[in-house]
Order: sequence, then C-alpha cells, then structure tokens
Amino acid sequence: MPLSQVEPARYDTLLAEKVERVRALLAPYHPPTPEVFSSPTLGYRMRAEFRVWHDGDALDYVMFRPEDRKTPVPITHFPIACDAIRSLMPALITQLRGQPLLRRKLFQVEFLSTLSGDTLVTLVYHRRLEDDWDTAAAELASLLDISIVGRSRRQKRVIGLDYVVEELPVNEGIFRYRQYEQAFTQPNARVNTRMIEWACRQASGLPGNLLELYCGNGNFTLPLAACFEQLIATELSKRSVKAARENLELNGIGNVEIIRLAAEEVSQAMLGEREFRRLAHLPRALPDYDLQSLFVDPPRAGLDDATVHLAAAFPAILYISCNPETLAANLAVLCESHSPEAFALFDQFPYTDHMECGVLLTRRRMLPA
Repeated sequence: MPLSQVEPARYDTLLAEKVERVRALLAPYHPPTPEVFSSPTLGYRMRAEFRVWHDGDALDYVMFRPEDRKTPVPITHFPIACDAIRSLMPALITQLRGQPLLRRKLFQVEFLSTLSGDTLVTLVYHRRLEDDWDTAAAELASLLDISIVGRSRRQKRVIGLDYVVEELPVNEGIFRYRQYEQAFTQPNARVNTRMIEWACRQASGLPGNLLELYCGNGNFTLPLAACFEQLIATELSKRSVKAARENLELNGIGNVEIIRLAAEEVSQAMLGEREFRRLAHLPRALPDYDLQSLFVDPPRAGLDDATVHLAAAFPAILYISCNPETLAANLAVLCESHSPEAFALFDQFPYTDHMECGVLLTRRRMLPA
C-alpha cells in the first residue's frame, strides 16, 4: 500500500465505501445489517518489512511502487506501524549504517512487535552468516533491547528468542500468544481483539462441541475454548501446530485437542474414509466428539469444495473470512441449507480494499413434506 493512501482525515469515508462494497457483494445471501469494527487510523500494524537499499555509505529502508518495481522509495517514517516499530526503525538503521559486518549484503529487515512492546527483528542476508555475525548482533540486540534473528539461505541464527509474546485483552481476560518470526499472525492487534470477542459472542450457546479448521497458532482457539466442553482444532503447518500447543499450555487450557490435518483430510477423517496416524493420540474417534459447530478462518482462497460439503453438515458454522469474494462463492453453496444469523466487518487493513468478514450461519429447519 503506498503511504500516499494513508489519509486519516478521510478514514471514515473510506471505511464507509468499503462497507457498502462488501454489503453489495453479499446482499444476494441476505445477511443481517453488519456490525462494523473500525481500526485506529495510525499506529495499527504490529508487523512491517522493508527492503534495504545500499548506495555507497548510505543505507535505507525502501519500498517499491506497484507500477515501478525498480525505483526504490526511501522510508524514513512509517505512520501505520505501532509505536514500538516506529521508534525502533531509526535507531536500528543508524546502528546498521555504522556496522560493516551487520550491513554487508543485508537484503531485508522484518519487524514483529506486540501491544506490550515486545519486539523482534529479522535481518535477511544474501551471504552466509558466521560466528562474528553472532557477536555483533548480540551487541546490537543488547543495545536496542530486542531479539534478533539472522537469516540467509538454509541458515537461521537466533540472538535472544525467535518469537515475541503477545498479550491480548479479550473480554475480561488476558490471553498470551507466542508469535514466531516469519509465521502468520494477525497484523492489526486491536482489530484482531474485536474479531475474537465477536466470535466468542456468536459461539456462546452454539450446539455441541466445536471443530475448528485452520487454527494457526491458536488465535481464536484459546478464547473459544471457554464456550465449549471440548474443542478440536486442526492445522496443517507443523510450525503453527507447535505454537498452538505451546499457547494452550501457556494459558492453562486443557479442553482442546490440536491435530495436524489439512481441511480436506478432516473431511476424510470425519466420514471414516481414511485413517490417520496423526489422530492416534486422541482418546476417541472424531465422530464421537459431538462436533455440532464449526469454526473456519481459511486463507484467501476460501473453502475448497470438499470442505464446503463438510461444513454444510454442521448445524452451526462460524466463518471468518479475509476475502469477501471467496466468502461470497462459499455462501452461494452454504446458504442452500443455512441462513446468516449474524454479520460483521472488521477493518484490519485501513486505506486498502481489504476487509475481514464474520458470518454466523445456522441450518434452516426442513419443513415436513
């Protein structure tokens, strides 16, 4: 997103335009009037990454315009980043400029921070890192009070930790999350909190136990666990499964089982079409868990056909979408059997066309013949 599009004075107008576009797109499926959750107009991003541009002794963060991928645009101020990242950016680049060992063939800088200010920086190189890099990076990490990860081809060197610990205030509690560098996390922590709270309100009173697909590091899993006797959460990424299990332990949550399966594999397991050794640790088979409610937060591609078919078998479906277009395609099928009962829009990405959606669908009662 070009920084020229960051216009706080026009934020309300731009948000209203996005809301109307999404409402028009989803109107054929007759959702109720949406709750709309706005974002802070500045300082909302907990992640940022920049290319690094070398020009003699000069060293700068840069970005590139979509229409011109060859001309670097120096970034001296990034107003949409959180306070911790904004304050760290000039201090870090100043130190890197004076450190030949740390700046040599440095290609990219990635920032990951939290609401509490816990911050990690990843330095990406086009060269192999040796022990002398560790020494210099450790001095820099101590000076700036951060963790640093150095990456190059088939290499990862960690100074401090390779994760931050986020603390999200959800309803009246605090949930703690380990968020690993270069793993997916929600970029807008304050809007993410509103998404989680909305999902928990909708989940309260839903039937049976919950099956969650695409659980990631447990972003929704942890708070949703309080709404059900048992929650089965699935995720394919080994790294995300590791983080989710650590986050369950970190928060003392004991009624969740994490299983490493792709969404289409869950369909096969639920229907008894295939046995998976990755389910051997479960005390009983998936169909025996009284899974009557489904929570999904799929990638931008939405739900594949097999997963839509699986979803349609649940009395209640709670769907978080990062792509209204694929959500509309999925609703075209799901609304043959279900009705939208609640609808919400979350502005995770101000000043862009992106909008996160939340929909609660419940199965319509079939009239007797």
